[in-house]
Amino acid sequence: MMQSSERIREELNDLLPQASFLRNKSIAILLPCFNEEHTVAQVIAGFRKALPGATVYVYDNNSTDRTAEIAQAAGAVLRHERRQGKGNVVRRMFADIDADLYVLADADLTYDATAAGRLIDALVTRNVDMVVGVRVGADGAFPRGHRFGNRMFNGLVERLFGAGFTDILSGYRVVSRRFAKSFPATSSGFEIETELTVHALDLRLAAEEIPIAYGRRPADSRSKLNTYRDGAKILVKIVRMYKTLRPFRFFGFLAAGLASAALVLGLPIVTTYLEQGLVPRLPTAVLAAALMQLAFMSLTCGIIVDAVCTSQREFKQMRYLDLPAPNGT
Repeated sequence: MMQSSERIREELNDLLPQASFLRNKSIAILLPCFNEEHTVAQVIAGFRKALPGATVYVYDNNSTDRTAEIAQAAGAVLRHERRQGKGNVVRRMFADIDADLYVLADADLTYDATAAGRLIDALVTRNVDMVVGVRVGADGAFPRGHRFGNRMFNGLVERLFGAGFTDILSGYRVVSRRFAKSFPATSSGFEIETELTVHALDLRLAAEEIPIAYGRRPADSRSKLNTYRDGAKILVKIVRMYKTLRPFRFFGFLAAGLASAALVLGLPIVTTYLEQGLVPRLPTAVLAAALMQLAFMSLTCGIIVDAVCTSQREFKQMRYLDLPAPNGT
């Protein structure tokens, strides 16, 4: 009978690798919170029911309501981050918490806690480092400005960094320990999701997307996302990451633009000089020469910074390889 029970347990472990993984690994559910007193308790209860063995961490980000008190009463591990902004909170979470697997979500009751099991199962069984919950919203779940911005940023990131994701702004993700500990977060606000996505694309990390239900925010809960202000911040962040991670292309485009302007201004002057031996527009000639010098300087900067970026990328890859795979023993 004992041998039969052991055989059945082994067969179940083979069929359900997630169960075997959860028995030996630790899972941290990360909830950044700013004035979410109306929803945080329900979110905590939902994740504790969906993942009974996980630890729920709530990081209060200077809330002025009863968010911290309610989260602690609901059974979450309460911590604080004084620097305002979701990016600052996520960076602190990844630095402070040591777990084998991280579930990153919001505390506004828009994400389905029961989908966490599917995201974890995809990460473990497919041995990837990040699984993104692609939001499938009901009518009214996405404001018109958010839908337009999401499509625009998805297309921009795909063009600049490569394809692989269809919802780069989703806040519902499961990441492995080696992803979290090799992620040099620099964002301070809602740009953090974009930075997470670009980190996976830059290091060519294995990732998956799983469709999930995305609900409407409750009527008594207010969104902290400003469509235009935060959209502008995300756009600036994408440009900065492109300059940092693709410096040769960035400075190469700049050099090409400067060189083209110099040629447009300088060619007529050169033609006149060859025909008549005169330089009739000296200020324009000086400007064209200065632009061409700037073009060569920009190209040189691109070559140097690209070498530095390659070294930094190799360092991040080595840090990533130091840590075990999601389903490793």
